[in-house]
Amino acid sequence: MAFGLIIIGDEILSGKRVDKHFPKVVELLAARGLHLSWAEIIGDDPQRITATLQRTMAGGDVVFSCGGIGATPDDHTRKCAAEALGVHLELHPEAKALIQQRIAQTALEAGNPVDLNTPDNLHRLKMGEFPVGAGIIPNAFNMIPGFFTMRHYFVPGFPVMAEPMISWVLDNHFSHLFHQHEHAEKSVLVFEIAESLLTPFMEQLEADFPLIKVFSLPSVGNHQIRRHIELGVKGAPLQVEEAFAKLEQELNRINAEYVSA
Repeated sequence: MAFGLIIIGDEILSGKRVDKHFPKVVELLAARGLHLSWAEIIGDDPQRITATLQRTMAGGDVVFSCGGIGATPDDHTRKCAAEALGVHLELHPEAKALIQQRIAQTALEAGNPVDLNTPDNLHRLKMGEFPVGAGIIPNAFNMIPGFFTMRHYFVPGFPVMAEPMISWVLDNHFSHLFHQHEHAEKSVLVFEIAESLLTPFMEQLEADFPLIKVFSLPSVGNHQIRRHIELGVKGAPLQVEEAFAKLEQELNRINAEYVSA
């Protein structure tokens, strides 16, 4: 089972905001022995959001979608999710209760009377309108829930809310997948050598050890370190050890200069 991430918002693409979801989702997954297989960033374009969700819902991946589930004109994700599924939006009863509870709590804290039927409070209920059949994701920050359907989990664009909500999803829906596969990684820094010289050996290494991947990360260097390549293997621990030994043998054979990464 693969995990994917969709980040929605013009503010990310325009550079007004720097995305914080990607590194945090990678961290949350890694802490549970999982990894992110892909990620996409798209703007607040309803047609593009709908098309993206239609495509991802047709696959079998678990997808986290961050952003666009509020009730302002640029929040399209709830409606787009419904359109991708071919269903309509409906006010989720539990979401309604949570939103009204939040409204009442906010009013009491401000010393104001509670009136759930003012136009602005009725409008806030739109944040609880989800595709028919969706479940809710609790939001410990302000009680306004996210939702899930078709292995897609929709959370706000605010990282302070999204991160604990994604953690809740992982711990309550996918704990059976945690730490199922042991993983190891070993690498070296190889100095002043062309990747093209190493490529045939890298391909052969993956062919000989099907449970590992070889990675090569070139660097032009800086005032502290010369031009180099971080060359390594990752995957099943036993094969990593065997493949890494072969890698070092090859580097020694070609008289490459290298140090442990």
